[in-house]
Amino acid sequence: MSAAPTLEVEQSLFAAGHKYVAGVDEVGRGALAGPVSVGIAVVSAEVGEVPAKLRDSKVISRKVREELIEPVSAWVIDSAIGHASAAEIDEIGIVSALRLAWTRAHAGLKVKPHAVILDGKHNWIAAPKSDLFTVQADVIDVPVTMQIKADALCASVSAASVLAKVERDAMMREYAVTYPEFGFEGHVGYGAATHLRALSELGPTEIHRKSWNLPTGPQG
Repeated sequence: MSAAPTLEVEQSLFAAGHKYVAGVDEVGRGALAGPVSVGIAVVSAEVGEVPAKLRDSKVISRKVREELIEPVSAWVIDSAIGHASAAEIDEIGIVSALRLAWTRAHAGLKVKPHAVILDGKHNWIAAPKSDLFTVQADVIDVPVTMQIKADALCASVSAASVLAKVERDAMMREYAVTYPEFGFEGHVGYGAATHLRALSELGPTEIHRKSWNLPTGPQG
């Protein structure tokens, strides 16, 4: 198993005077179907040891992710997950949809973070100076620390990653009941060969991102 994430970055933010720090991560950005989901996990200097087996959600099994939900939920100060639908992604674009999902997750928090750690290089939380798309969402004024591979290195971001992944995967398994031909229970909306084949044969469903370059079928 990969190295465990730590609270090193979080502790630097606590030391800078931020009482509540949130790890933020997205799930489903590259999928062809289903929502894009954003998880927020809020921690403070008083949280205990990082839960055992906590890692970036992409490198652990479904079984381990699901087993982590209870200890992670008990470990964090607060957490929430927000979603933006495939139709919203088509309407406003993926980056604006990420921002919309973030605002929905933030609205669900009882404990609002004073600072955020965000995975990657691009701060999609911040409202853009100019955008081809508009999104009706509140601008949340919170300082953001960008961290490459934060989902693997920062425990709060790993927690957000696991919480969001488990919830989104469960949503996709529910869609699999409605659309059994697509195998959503396995690939959860990503571009697996079986998914691409079903798209080519059947065309997109209501939960596909139709603005994306999808294979077209009889209904496409």
